[in-house]
Amino acid sequence: MKATMRLIFKIFKWIGKILAGLIILLLLSGLCFRLYSSKPNAPGKLVNVNGTKLHIRAEGEQNGLPTLILEAGAGSNTDMLHWLAKGLKENMRVIRYDREGKWFSESSKDSITPEFYAEKLHELLERNGEKPPYILAGHSMGGAYNLIFRDLYPNEVKGIVFLDSSHPEQWERLAQNKLFSESQITFVKTIAVLADIGIIGAFNTLFESEPRNDGLPRDLHIRSQNLTAYSGKIFRRYITESDINEMILERAGKIKNLDSLPILVFTATEQYEESQKNKYRKQGVDPDEEIELWYEMQKELKELSTNSKQFVIEANHGTIITKKENAALINKEILSMVKDIN
Repeated sequence: MKATMRLIFKIFKWIGKILAGLIILLLLSGLCFRLYSSKPNAPGKLVNVNGTKLHIRAEGEQNGLPTLILEAGAGSNTDMLHWLAKGLKENMRVIRYDREGKWFSESSKDSITPEFYAEKLHELLERNGEKPPYILAGHSMGGAYNLIFRDLYPNEVKGIVFLDSSHPEQWERLAQNKLFSESQITFVKTIAVLADIGIIGAFNTLFESEPRNDGLPRDLHIRSQNLTAYSGKIFRRYITESDINEMILERAGKIKNLDSLPILVFTATEQYEESQKNKYRKQGVDPDEEIELWYEMQKELKELSTNSKQFVIEANHGTIITKKENAALINKEILSMVKDIN
């Protein structure tokens, strides 16, 4: 019996040593990554807005047509809007940027109000020499931010494009009742710490983590991967966006009527992956009913104006803009809208 216990003790001791060695190896790998890696260069430029440097990418000439402002969704960035900008910059002025604290933009110490981001964007545009009129195109939560911008600066906005946009009442009407669940937030916090100490970067370097294939050029995913590996800032920003999400949607929900403002609504068909559908079924929720609710809310966005069109595209929430062929369909309609307005 004593011999057996001694053997068990030795086994556990060796397991402990192996685990300790692995942890030390991980920490050393992370330290090396932190010492020898560098933050990726911003593809656009940084503009000082009241002490905070915001990342902006301005392409195309100011040629008399309205300027298109592209607004990314929560957790997204300017690279995700690649095909939209690339497809339109030969015909008009196209602006994309990272909201305060996101990706290449610095964080501000200012208190975040429902109007905060719209006001920051307005000043960013002025400081970069941009001039209205503007067309606002927003993907996902970008649609809500655009509604607030238009409400604050109605004379500067000549049209809005909703790209599978969030709806102000979505958390009240859908089974999912917030941007991120508690378990997702805990996971994001853990990943942020691992990024801060370099382990995420070391892992990507050692195992050459392959970026996802969603239609965007590979080098854009590599840049995103490198930026998220550089520090936990990007991941912590997801949590901030989750915290302010309901506030933004509530403010956007106050806009009930856009009169005859030109509006385009693009809706994706594939709202849920099979794993999410199965999860809903286990909760007693019919995923088909959820999709019908989403279509209904998209129609309500269209009905904000008497001068609107809606298009349904065979895509999911992301690939509606990240696949070149989908972006081409969207760009064609945006360009038609712009020319009609002009």
